Amino acid sequence: MKHTIYLSIGSNMGNKKDYISKATQALNQRVGKVISVSKYYETAAWGNTAQEDFLNIALGLTSTLSPQEVLDVVLDIEKTMGRERAEKWAARTIDIDILLYDNLILNTETLTIPHPHLHERNFVLVPLMEIAPEVIHPILNEPIDEIYMACLDECDVTMLD
Repeated sequence: MKHTIYLSIGSNMGNKKDYISKATQALNQRVGKVISVSKYYETAAWGNTAQEDFLNIALGLTSTLSPQEVLDVVLDIEKTMGRERAEKWAARTIDIDILLYDNLILNTETLTIPHPHLHERNFVLVPLMEIAPEVIHPILNEPIDEIYMACLDECDVTMLD
């Protein structure tokens, strides 16, 4: 069975666009067919703000993989691309988060879907709203564009050309 999955991809080290492009290609090859990709957005780092700005995108894909299989592939792609997880909110070559998986609600030791901070972060909501404004958050029961309008995050999100 094909599932629709939305991911957030970000980078704030080195050639950010190149890292995001390579991650997108790897996801298309290893997780499933990429069906939508947002434009690039630049935002200040979240959590630990004393670091380079992030470049972020959202993408949608279809896949036959289970949520845990998607996570395993995502973690492997991050590791292959030099992601180190030594410190929370540290700078990173690549960061891939599973935002939504169909209308699934999942909470395990290793994975929470929908992403627990999806509704709190403009850098996630703005790119996601570009490609999936009508998609309903399965817990909040509201579409992404309405969640964005109610979001209290004051972080600027700038679309790049």
